[in-house]
Amino acid sequence: MSLMGERLQAACPPYSAVLAGAPLWALQMLASAMSTLYVRNGLRTSHVDDLAILYFAGGLLAWPFALMLGRFFAHRRRIETRFAAFFVALSACTILMTAFLFAMDYRVFYSRWHASPGSVIWFVQFLFTGASSVYQFMVLGLRLFFPLGLVCLLATSFALAKRMR
Repeated sequence: MSLMGERLQAACPPYSAVLAGAPLWALQMLASAMSTLYVRNGLRTSHVDDLAILYFAGGLLAWPFALMLGRFFAHRRRIETRFAAFFVALSACTILMTAFLFAMDYRVFYSRWHASPGSVIWFVQFLFTGASSVYQFMVLGLRLFFPLGLVCLLATSFALAKRMR
């Protein structure tokens, strides 16, 4: 079997790792967001429930992709490289998935003022609404991953790197 074939085969995690890891990672991202909101303003925001769902769902849906991507790049590597692969995969997938979910929520809110679906104007509105929501998430939403999210990321990346041989 070729190296690429081995990597692809190694990238497929056991179902137990996906089913157990996804809710654990989601809870860590939820705890990160809520702890930052608590420190910043005592959880006094009208959207605390929505933010909790967003960060939980972002972590939950990102986990399978991050696990596969990390396992793909970590296959048959030293522990430092495995750690880096999981660190980058977890952070990128979690941020991208949470930003995507935020963009879809943003899109649903603004869709009532947009043109009918399928038109050129609708496509432009969809593109710019998505881009502006991702920008807003990067400016305001990434802060909720710090500092606890970084600690969770380091610990989880290390645990995954140690686990994979």
